[in-house]
Amino acid sequence: IESSLDKGRGYVATVLVQNGTLHVGDTILAGTHYGKIKAMFNERNQRIKEAGPAEPALILGLNGAPTAGDAFNVMDTEQEAREIATKREQLQRELGLRTKKILTLEDIGRRRAIGNFQELNIIVKGDVDGSIEALSDSLIKLSTEEIQVNVLHKAVGEISESDVTLAAASDAIIIGFQVRPSLAARRAAERDGVEIRLYSVIYQAIEEVKDAMEGMLAPEIKEEVIGTAEVLQTFHISKVGTIAGAIVREGRIKRGAKVRLIRDGIVKYTGDLGSLKRLKDDVKEVTSGYDCGISIAGYNDIRERDIIEAYEEVEVKKTL
Repeated sequence: IESSLDKGRGYVATVLVQNGTLHVGDTILAGTHYGKIKAMFNERNQRIKEAGPAEPALILGLNGAPTAGDAFNVMDTEQEAREIATKREQLQRELGLRTKKILTLEDIGRRRAIGNFQELNIIVKGDVDGSIEALSDSLIKLSTEEIQVNVLHKAVGEISESDVTLAAASDAIIIGFQVRPSLAARRAAERDGVEIRLYSVIYQAIEEVKDAMEGMLAPEIKEEVIGTAEVLQTFHISKVGTIAGAIVREGRIKRGAKVRLIRDGIVKYTGDLGSLKRLKDDVKEVTSGYDCGISIAGYNDIRERDIIEAYEEVEVKKTL
């Protein structure tokens, strides 16, 4: 029914038993994912040991997030489940791989304008399976007689280096919804010329792809990441809120920048930088390798190992 990545529990999936009884300890196969059920909860979030026909259950133990609508089966052994899952994943990858020249959304508009573009390949990553399915279905529905939209791969979790490798090999663009690319993925994308588009609102992703297909893409505002900082410890100060003791890992953190709080590759909050200090002094910016104190305006749920990403909104001219 639904699946997602939970920081404390790993991949979780809500399933509806149709036949037989599901038990803790059963090995299950769902799409390209498998695993042994470590724990099971009912709709009231109470631990249960089994679930019968027509009973929903939230299960822990899968090695990934299945797609909503996937049928799941209890397997005799974990080896059998792993072999079938691996074969399915390999087949899915082979069906999607096509070696072509790398392109961006702007390129799509140009090719559409001169009539020599017929396919648009997309990889979709998101924070929960329901959002991924909604976005993927909407993108596929944009297909016309002249342009076919193909969603080659969709999954829950941060954008990985393997996603970039697949995009490079299949002439695809990566669309992330409420997730961010890993550092390795960003570097691979820069090296291979793969475009990663990040969104927090589904209709914005759909509209940009639609505009590109129509040859009318004209972005006016572009987000430019200027730096990232890792939270090492947190302090709560009365009447001020949570202060993050952090170290700038890349680029620079700048006063007045907009920020995102990222936890395990998932965007938890987007807002404005509240304060920026170096030692006890207010500063305009802190560069890579230096410690600093950071607060986020109106937001206090900051934890150790969170990533604070600073960015600016830059106006760009029409490139078509």
